Amino acid sequence: MKRCKWAGNDQFMVQYHDNEWGVPVHEDRVLFEFLILEGAQAGLSWSTILNKRENYRKALDNFDPEKIAKYSHIKVDELLNNTGIIRNKMKISSIINNAQKFLEIQKDFGSFDSFIWSFTNGKPIQNKWQNSSEVPSQSKVSCEMSKKLKKRGFKFTGPVICYSFMQAVGMINDHTIDCFRHKQIMDNVI
Repeated sequence: MKRCKWAGNDQFMVQYHDNEWGVPVHEDRVLFEFLILEGAQAGLSWSTILNKRENYRKALDNFDPEKIAKYSHIKVDELLNNTGIIRNKMKISSIINNAQKFLEIQKDFGSFDSFIWSFTNGKPIQNKWQNSSEVPSQSKVSCEMSKKLKKRGFKFTGPVICYSFMQAVGMINDHTIDCFRHKQIMDNVI
């Protein structure tokens, strides 16, 4: 069974590749989780974040944006001392900020899902890359998403992070065409 090269042999990466990456997500809490995890990844490897994912879920009240938006400086200090997550003050501050901005979007658009999927007109972009070297790190759509998120006050949402987010939540099918998941995902979303 052929997979995208980036999945490698790491158990978490293979499981993530086979079951989550590229599958369209429309549940706001899960979209928020990926937005936070992609921001946490900045400058690090995705495998590092995947290995800490359960720690993030425990530390961040299972990515509940309403709870996170109200975190105090005491909670920030607790997070900065939590060895199970990335202890970067700017990244932790951005989590709280982004939870607040996320709730504003839910209020303005009815759901974050409605807002975020509008960048692809509600449908996944189906790419047909021959090999992983063709997959870009950003796109016109991810640049536009980044621009709008930043205008609304989000942090750690640059074009590369937005592109990775889009891949993770199935807004883009970037499985290479020789990967067994490419056709499965394409068939399930068209």
